[in-house]
Amino acid sequence: MWRVAAVRALRGGGAGAPRAASGAAAAQLRRRLESELEDIRGAGTWKSERVIASRQGPHLQLAGGGAGACGERRGGRLSVPSPGAMSLLLSVSAGIINFCANNYLGLSSHPEVIRAAVEALEKFGAGLSSVRFICGTQSIHKDLEDKIARFHQREDAILYASCFDANAGIFEALLTPEDAVLSDELNHASIIDGIRLCKANKYRYKHMDMQDLEAKLKEAQKHRLRLVATDGAFSMDGDIAPLREICQLAQKYDALVFIDECHATGFLGPNGRGTDELLGVMDKVTIINSTLGKALGGAAGGYTTGPKPLIDLLRQRSRPYLFSNSLPPAVVGCASKALDLLMESNAIAQSMAAKTQRFRSKMTAAGFTISGKDHPICPVMLGDARLASVMAEDMLNRGIYVIGFSYPVVPKGKARIRVQISAVHSDEDIDRCVEAFTEVGRKHGALP
Repeated sequence: MWRVAAVRALRGGGAGAPRAASGAAAAQLRRRLESELEDIRGAGTWKSERVIASRQGPHLQLAGGGAGACGERRGGRLSVPSPGAMSLLLSVSAGIINFCANNYLGLSSHPEVIRAAVEALEKFGAGLSSVRFICGTQSIHKDLEDKIARFHQREDAILYASCFDANAGIFEALLTPEDAVLSDELNHASIIDGIRLCKANKYRYKHMDMQDLEAKLKEAQKHRLRLVATDGAFSMDGDIAPLREICQLAQKYDALVFIDECHATGFLGPNGRGTDELLGVMDKVTIINSTLGKALGGAAGGYTTGPKPLIDLLRQRSRPYLFSNSLPPAVVGCASKALDLLMESNAIAQSMAAKTQRFRSKMTAAGFTISGKDHPICPVMLGDARLASVMAEDMLNRGIYVIGFSYPVVPKGKARIRVQISAVHSDEDIDRCVEAFTEVGRKHGALP
């Protein structure tokens, strides 16, 4: 045995060392993958992951800002800082203000939300080890589905592991080759993927272009059922779908309306119910998909809410629902308490408007172009991908955590830094962010 261990040591592979698959096919695969990865790096679109060493919130500690400190795997090995270096990095990153999370209401670290998760974990366990229809449904799952339906003022709701799964599961179950789906060209990738899975006739209309949507609806009249699918709020641009006009066209051409409310649920509308409440068309929208992983606690999970027969059908035929484990009890507890807080008072949801307006108005006055309107997603439009990247890094050096977005996440020439406002940001946080943007913008020529 000692000889085997010695040979392993000489080859650089101890008992716990990772093993690479051997053989010509495995070697060929490795070369191809490494080439693709180098192409991504060369194109300047590599996505590094910064490691957070604290709770999600308006203020963070980061485990360093570089790719190596973030655990990037290169050459088959995971590069991580030493314990001493990690300690230094944590001390350096103390006091970072976070402006790039979907924690719109600040509930991911709310003490009552955390307490509800702990109580659910202690009472119901870590997980169900099963899918819902076998032995994976607990009373808390049914209670949360009922609460979601009441919050959205719909008949019923069904839980998924994520809203990505909800979007992957609905179109295939609902639509047949006799039907048609009409999708905004800038819909979220999960909607696009879900539509690809179904056999319906597919139409794509120009972003928020009602003339083009009407032309497509006219063309789709030959099909049995027509479903218009749109994001309620678009995550890259911070703009809000014109639901009044969409619903008017849907009524005119006998179509149904589906909206994805991931970036609206909890904070848009007088009571935080979303874009349909904001625009006064709650009775005109048939189906809503949304997430528990953003404003509603920030953990995980998604759902569909709408007519009870649709929800019943999804329980029978929706593949992501039928073949995925049920949501962990702690996640259910988080989301349930978040909904309780929203339904008890609209104060948290209402606090978003003033904070969003403060940032948008101050940034516009400084000379920046901010995309979208009245939404806490505030894209600072810069155009150049490299400019967005270096400005985001310089912002971090000034204690502001933001991320630059460029092609292929957004179109070429539309690079931006996406800022996201949270209800738990103070006015001082927002003002400090604007000051840092102004300094960095002047340094790099984005401002005069």
